[in-house]
Amino acid sequence: MPEFLRTAIAVPPGGPLDVLLRLVAAAALGAGVAWIYRASRDAADASPSFPPTLVLLSVLIAASTQVIGDNVALAFSMVGALSIVRFRTVVRDTQDTAFVIFAVVVGMAMGAGNWTVGAIAFGVVGAAALLMKPRAVKSPVSGAAFLVTLRAGLGHDIEALAGSMLDAHMARRQLIGMTTAKQGLAVEVTFRGALKQSANVEQLVKALNRTEGIQSVELTRQPALED
Repeated sequence: MPEFLRTAIAVPPGGPLDVLLRLVAAAALGAGVAWIYRASRDAADASPSFPPTLVLLSVLIAASTQVIGDNVALAFSMVGALSIVRFRTVVRDTQDTAFVIFAVVVGMAMGAGNWTVGAIAFGVVGAAALLMKPRAVKSPVSGAAFLVTLRAGLGHDIEALAGSMLDAHMARRQLIGMTTAKQGLAVEVTFRGALKQSANVEQLVKALNRTEGIQSVELTRQPALED
């Protein structure tokens, strides 16, 4: 906290009120990060649970920073304790990862009492995120764009199993990823494409799920396709 501000409000360093002020400031900046996230992303592409996570992450990082302080041994202990937690949710976009780091930085700055760095980082990064917001691009395909991820046994050809069905519901599609699953016993294939005007998402999922050999189906809405 700047010396003039600390003197004005007469908060003892490290006291309960100082801790409270740092956590409240972290929550406020975290809420600002969440607002910038919503403002810089399309409504269809923004995850509804992600903004509250950014706020909580800022406060938790601020609290962790105050707990650790200058104690190196405690810092390593904290890392070991947190390594037990496993996060199974994959961040869909690299820009979402940047917002996670954004929340971590402002939370750490507030927890360490470095208000100047926190405020400047918030202003610069927030302005950059808003200025670089992607513009909506009109697509020649009017249907919604989706990621379609299909899992099948290793001996099955996903294109042969579901290719004709995908073409019946999607105006166009392209293969963007393939990976193994279940310790190499299954294959996951991801297509990106736009649904036709007459297509129904629920009907497509049910039809794919009933297909012999398909183990799982996942559809994720994406921003409009570009040429």
